[in-house]
Amino acid sequence: MSYIVNPPAVRSLPIIGGSQRFPVRRVFCIGRNYADHAREMGSTVDRETPIFFMKPADAIVSDGGDVAYPPQTKELHHEVEMVLALGSGGHELNLEQAQAAIWGYGVGLDLTRRDVQALMKEKRYPWDVAKAFDQSAPVSALRAASEMTPGADTVIKLSVNGQVRQQGLLGDMIFSGAEIIALLSQQFLLKPGDLIFTGTPAGVAALERGDRFQAELVGITSFGGRVV
Repeated sequence: MSYIVNPPAVRSLPIIGGSQRFPVRRVFCIGRNYADHAREMGSTVDRETPIFFMKPADAIVSDGGDVAYPPQTKELHHEVEMVLALGSGGHELNLEQAQAAIWGYGVGLDLTRRDVQALMKEKRYPWDVAKAFDQSAPVSALRAASEMTPGADTVIKLSVNGQVRQQGLLGDMIFSGAEIIALLSQQFLLKPGDLIFTGTPAGVAALERGDRFQAELVGITSFGGRVV
């Protein structure tokens, strides 16, 4: 088959302990999944109406690559999150099926143009330009679920220039990983290669050019990077 232009390269993530890579299909995210973060943003949590949004697959930054400070913002905020990598999918999954769909776990940053997001909220516009910009999704290498599965007491944290900015427990999530997958599967046909960012604890703040960050899902995976 021939194409008018070259087809885009497949974005992928390294796998801990292996030479193969995980191909990324789509990137889903959930907002307001930690009550303390919702409070710091002046919002409330509504379990009846979870907030989902998406990033393009080519927003992924892998292998510890530098992250370019994006244009059109003066408030680039970090949001450290556990990332689920799906090895299977489906539609209208139950919780058991949703849990079984998880191939592996990572940690990532949902980078946000916070000033742009605030303006979009004020005008009741979509958030896309605040969330889905280039290099807005740095992600670690993945740990296979068959090797290790995080629990409610697993710590997620982010340090910037050696100082801890965010830290929380996965047990503080309002929707568990399996619940997020099941809810998404009511609205989308999920497939292998999908990534899901699962929300961030309190402590979001600005990143500046030259900052170095270290994100960790303790005992599972970690990665570092630099804003340039």
